[in-house]
Amino acid sequence: MRDQTPAESQKFSVSGMLLLLLVLLAVLFPGGDNLEASQSSTSFHVMQISSFVNSTWTQNRGSGWLDDMQIHGWDSDTGTAIFLKPWAKGNFSSETILMLEEIFRVYFFVFTSEVQDHVNEFELEYPFEIQGLAGCELYAGGAIMSFLRGSLEGLDFLSLKTGWPSPEGELRAQKFCTVITKYKGICETVEKLLLETCPQYLLSLLEAGKADLQKQVKPEAWLSSGPSPGPGRLLLVCHVSGFYPKPVWVLWMRGEQEQEDTQQGDILPNADGTWYLRATLDVATGEAAGLACRVKHSSLGGQDLILYWGEKG
Repeated sequence: MRDQTPAESQKFSVSGMLLLLLVLLAVLFPGGDNLEASQSSTSFHVMQISSFVNSTWTQNRGSGWLDDMQIHGWDSDTGTAIFLKPWAKGNFSSETILMLEEIFRVYFFVFTSEVQDHVNEFELEYPFEIQGLAGCELYAGGAIMSFLRGSLEGLDFLSLKTGWPSPEGELRAQKFCTVITKYKGICETVEKLLLETCPQYLLSLLEAGKADLQKQVKPEAWLSSGPSPGPGRLLLVCHVSGFYPKPVWVLWMRGEQEQEDTQQGDILPNADGTWYLRATLDVATGEAAGLACRVKHSSLGGQDLILYWGEKG
């Protein structure tokens, strides 16, 4: 690693502490409002999972996501980002990417050290896990909201806008402020990276990855029966595979009536980057006739796939 100038060292140390500020706020003051997900929005976020096994052993894992698509990994041995898509750097220069990698290298080191130094003060007990999430979200109207959340052992995430101490947390707030005041310029760095860098990067990702992100692949669908749920019962299975993008609607129908007992599994990835889903329906054997599986997907241009039970293709 090249030697850092004094200015760079100060910049990296401040930037490396930006997540610590709000992750620790989440640890100390859990239960803030969540940012609601929107169907008409696109987000980029980085995710951190830090497992503190004991006072000398910690594992830090990092990843970057565009909505639910992972586009970055983190090599903790070399302290470098892993780019999982050819467009994952957006239009950022190599110099900028190297600077951001350096920020995260220093951040993981300082974060681990600071948490370990204050385990007793913040009443933490090994083993424990801290999770962090930071990024920005672009809405249909063009507005962009930045967010940062943290959690400890499953406690609710806390957003940046609701992260400041409440009166109920006065004692811990005093302890926290004592720790954090030695880091100058943290708030300014948080503001710059979350409100400037992240939105610029998100927009550049959407442009650089346009061909990949806007592609449409039609699903294939077929029906089968699953293991019998019991005497006189039949499990109808509708398989839908090979579709892209991920959002899909699959339901068993009788005519135009939706069968509310339809059970959907998780949407799972195929090796080629497309998706797979199955929807099941438990019915009496004599009631299967007339049922159909209906599939809606953006690639179908409004022409739904409809497969009727018992009808041979």
